[in-house]
Amino acid sequence: AQLQASGGGLVQTGGSLRLSCAASGRTFRGYGMGWFRQAPGKAREFVAATRWSGDYTHFAYYTDSVKGRFTISRDNAKNSVYLQMNSLKPEDTAVYYCAADSSNSGTGSPAEYDYWGQGTLVTVST
Repeated sequence: AQLQASGGGLVQTGGSLRLSCAASGRTFRGYGMGWFRQAPGKAREFVAATRWSGDYTHFAYYTDSVKGRFTISRDNAKNSVYLQMNSLKPEDTAVYYCAADSSNSGTGSPAEYDYWGQGTLVTVST
């Protein structure tokens, strides 16, 4: 099973980007999906997570610093998860990783995630 993250790039402060994460090799039906980021010299940190819900109810969780600016969503039919990032700030600069969690808990703990994508770089300029 693989997760492929894409959509990163260079954007000015206040701009927007949409990250995508496509799963292949298996379905992630029933899995929670999350986004994490790692800035140079810093530990990997939780950004957002969404839980699987068969009735399309949307459960989403965010770290405080991105609430109101970032939105996580998933398209179960496409086996994909997305991160819409608006009002970007220089402190959002990092490599962004998507991940899948078999416990479907919406957790922000990286250790709980079973599968990881390769990361996509987001750079926000001043």
